[in-house]
Amino acid sequence: MQLTDFFKCLSDQTRLDILKLVMDKQEVCVCELTAQLNLSQPKISRHLALLRNLSILHDERRGQWVYYSLNLDLPEWAFAVLNRIFVSDDLYQNLVTQPTSITTHCD
Repeated sequence: MQLTDFFKCLSDQTRLDILKLVMDKQEVCVCELTAQLNLSQPKISRHLALLRNLSILHDERRGQWVYYSLNLDLPEWAFAVLNRIFVSDDLYQNLVTQPTSITTHCD
């Protein structure tokens, strides 16, 4: 993974929000992301494809749903960057603490 590609991918607020939610919940489905971020499924899927193509996220199909989690094979420096963003971003704290009725699995 190239450093520049990694940081270009993180330069979009929607992708950062997706990563923060994935890191918080360990794995999420597209339906959870659309509800939490209030964005359309095609827009979320486009961002997920970029994160998956760069191997930041891992995807797993279960029936009709695809679940996304952080790729455990990321370089150590990438984990360090993501963890730093995760613990220091005040905007993230607002996003995660919003009340939501989203379950961890889609129906």
